[in-house]
Amino acid sequence: MGEAVARRIGAVWLSVDDVEDALLGAGLASDWTTGVAAYEAVAAAAAENLRLGHVVIVDAVNDSEPARDTWRRAAEAAAASFVFVLLTAPPEHEHRRRLEGRARRLSHQSEPTWEQVQARARRYEPWHEPPVSIDSGQPLDVVVDEVAAIVNRTAS
Repeated sequence: MGEAVARRIGAVWLSVDDVEDALLGAGLASDWTTGVAAYEAVAAAAAENLRLGHVVIVDAVNDSEPARDTWRRAAEAAAASFVFVLLTAPPEHEHRRRLEGRARRLSHQSEPTWEQVQARARRYEPWHEPPVSIDSGQPLDVVVDEVAAIVNRTAS
């Protein structure tokens, strides 16, 4: 999704999952520390691109306030504005269908199982400041248009 938005508006796209996959490929263990390292590496790249004046789209789960603070700090370091856009899950049957049909370019980690997604959803921390929410059950082009409009308004 983030990649499609970045392509649409000419922004830089960064994915925590892609960076974590690279770290795993370099021999780091598949654990919490590697996940945090991926967030921090992407935050550093985001901050540098923001300093250069680029619009940055970051794909990340952001299931905790410490994870969300990563992006707040990156934007602050670059004196840039930012917005959290939360894609709300479609109905369960559609969510599961999409997950089970998903094929990303990851070499060192597999897609999560439905049970893993549900377990992570149960641990998802509430937001201190509500994000902008978009229904991801809509057609992809509609979601991309909505996210692009939000990002363009924030970047202006």
